[in-house]
Amino acid sequence: MVQEEEDIRDYNLNDKQKVTKAKYPPVKQKYKYLGHTVEVQLHPGGDTMKEVFEQWAMAMFGYMTGTEMVNPPQAIEVEIQGDDLQTLLFHFWDEWLYKFSADEFFIPLSVKVLSLDQLNFKIWSIVWREEFSLSKHLQGINVKAITYSDMQGLYEE
Repeated sequence: MVQEEEDIRDYNLNDKQKVTKAKYPPVKQKYKYLGHTVEVQLHPGGDTMKEVFEQWAMAMFGYMTGTEMVNPPQAIEVEIQGDDLQTLLFHFWDEWLYKFSADEFFIPLSVKVLSLDQLNFKIWSIVWREEFSLSKHLQGINVKAITYSDMQGLYEE
């Protein structure tokens, strides 16, 4: 049995931030980071394909910034289509990366897949978010692009 480690970032929160953080349900993290020759390879986990997609997006966002301090005033949705499951995942990731870095520049609290059509390769998802602020959010490593490298087979486990 793996013992959970305390998150030392909680000790750096002031009382107001702790109350705000406690206002939302905890986000389950079922992903891990694997070393990769370029930057990082994300490996999500989940009980359903919807949850795997959600965890994949949150792993990407969590790599770029701390998502624990988000107090989401707004939500945005995206609807994506692919030619197969692999291109659907690629376009899903790519669209959320675009929203993060160019369009909205936001930090998500969570990603929720509202609909996943695995026959027609369509996905509809929503993110609860707030605008990124250096004074509030941790800055991680920027993901510059989504690639197909080592993507095959990861979503089939």
